[in-house]
Amino acid sequence: MNNKSKLVPLVQGGMIAALYTVATLVLAPLSFANIQFRASEALTIMPIFTFSSIPGLTVGCIISNAIGVGMGANIAGWLDVVLGSIATLLAAICTRMLRNVEIKGVPFLSLLPPVIFNAFIVGGELAVVCQLPFWLCALEVGAGELGVLLVLGIPLIIALKKTNFFKNGRTKLEN
Repeated sequence: MNNKSKLVPLVQGGMIAALYTVATLVLAPLSFANIQFRASEALTIMPIFTFSSIPGLTVGCIISNAIGVGMGANIAGWLDVVLGSIATLLAAICTRMLRNVEIKGVPFLSLLPPVIFNAFIVGGELAVVCQLPFWLCALEVGAGELGVLLVLGIPLIIALKKTNFFKNGRTKLEN
């Protein structure tokens, strides 16, 4: 394995972390609330294409949530830095595991882990912090996550597959 092939996954993960962070913070009012439409969550489909997105998404979530705390935008505070990042990590791992289960060429089941883990974990932390019913918070977070994945995630999957941007775990730019 040469140095270039060792560096590519690191760069991919770093780029995904940066994109996630920027998308979260630019849209901070929508990203940090009990009813969330975190556009950056569309990137949770990336484990379908590359393993390096798992640490990339996790690091991006940690950075975003920590900066959100510093900005005063993240209402769940440091609890979200820890638990929200764990939810992202678990969802990314499960998304990767489901990547080959496709319906009409789209890995729809891969969309479920981010919805489920965020609904239960982030919904739970918001229920505690905001002193609201758990199921209400879980439903709000899950609905927002599902909306992002349907509106932004599926088109992103289709575009990345159509362009063969990721082929055999490598980006089109490397080939």
